[in-house]
Amino acid sequence: MTRFELTELPIDVAALRRELDDPHCGAIASFEGIVRDHNDGRSVQRLEYQSYADLAMREGQAIVDAIVAVSQARRVVCVHRVGMLAIGDVAVWVGVAAAHRGAAFEVCRHVIDQVKLRVPIWKNEHYADASSGWIHP
Repeated sequence: MTRFELTELPIDVAALRRELDDPHCGAIASFEGIVRDHNDGRSVQRLEYQSYADLAMREGQAIVDAIVAVSQARRVVCVHRVGMLAIGDVAVWVGVAAAHRGAAFEVCRHVIDQVKLRVPIWKNEHYADASSGWIHP
């Protein structure tokens, strides 16, 4: 099972984790990207994520499908938020189930790195001084 999703709703980490359950897998690795209160020395108040949804969904799904085809991962799930997020919100979650921990860690890192590199999602940081700036995550 592989899945990439964009959502405006809060990410339910516990529910996503359950999707990785597989009796053939002895390892699960996950990554949670959390909205932090600073970036490049500036105080961040909140983030807004926008995407080109059709392309983002196709590219995100291609990333998770491709890694499963060439790795020992059996299940890969990646969910990315869009819309306005508060400090402490989960912005992106990646989970991987594999037979062994090495593959789970490696695939998890590969997925988040490729999502950040290839998926058309942009973030607008809103700063304490009332300014904002668009950044490709």
